[in-house]
Amino acid sequence: MTQKKRRLFCELHPVCYKISLQKEIGKRYLKDFLSDEKFAKEKQETLLPNVVAQCSSNLIKRAPGVELRLQENKAVNINLSCKQINKIIIHPGEIFSFWRTVGKPTRRKGYKDGRVIIKNKLIPGLGGGLCNLANTIHRMILNSPLTVTEIHHHSDALAPDEGKRVPFSAGTSISYNYIDFRFKNTTDQNFQLMVWCEGEKLYGELRSEKEIPYAYRLIEENHHFHKEDEKYFRVSKIYREVIDKSNDEVIAKELIWDNHSEVMFDYDLIPKDLIR
Repeated sequence: MTQKKRRLFCELHPVCYKISLQKEIGKRYLKDFLSDEKFAKEKQETLLPNVVAQCSSNLIKRAPGVELRLQENKAVNINLSCKQINKIIIHPGEIFSFWRTVGKPTRRKGYKDGRVIIKNKLIPGLGGGLCNLANTIHRMILNSPLTVTEIHHHSDALAPDEGKRVPFSAGTSISYNYIDFRFKNTTDQNFQLMVWCEGEKLYGELRSEKEIPYAYRLIEENHHFHKEDEKYFRVSKIYREVIDKSNDEVIAKELIWDNHSEVMFDYDLIPKDLIR
């Protein structure tokens, strides 16, 4: 006889879910209050001279099954958050926290309903789409000597790929405030984070005081889709290579994500040549 799986408290009722959510938010506030870590908060109008990494992405994805209104709302949400982050300085030893910098998304601040993932389902939710901004920042940090200290993943198969596949084009998960994206400046110089919107594009730059002697490259291996029971998953391994600029030699290669992401778009749009 199969024993019935016991439901979690948060699954009993929507009110129970809200109570559990507030508990996690409170725990994060308390943990940060008791922490000895220093969080980045200073902004500087003068740009640091050296560009370490650059990134850009489309704010609005147009694809079958993707609701345009939620995409347009996502662009509004990202633009509001960019204004809180842009030009922030991360001093040596400091930690950048997405949520401590952006703050809580509220309708009073102008945030709108975008797409959020709850219980592995894409639904409308306040502040939806900010995962795209966190992911853009994450990609730049992976192309720098800074150290990611907190990262959470969700599916990177939320919508069909536009053009050539880009490793880590999605997949960074955040939810105020207990599911955060954080990185630490473990170097001996200041870094500056730039994020801004122009038209339907999101742009990002990571800057430093001095040139970095290494370059970084994200590569993806064995990328394909795989059917498991009645669901499809995107499967791949994503690595980061560290390259010595003086001789172009790869001096390190590390696995940063063993990707196994549930496909959350129409299965008919999966490229047939990538199904294995």
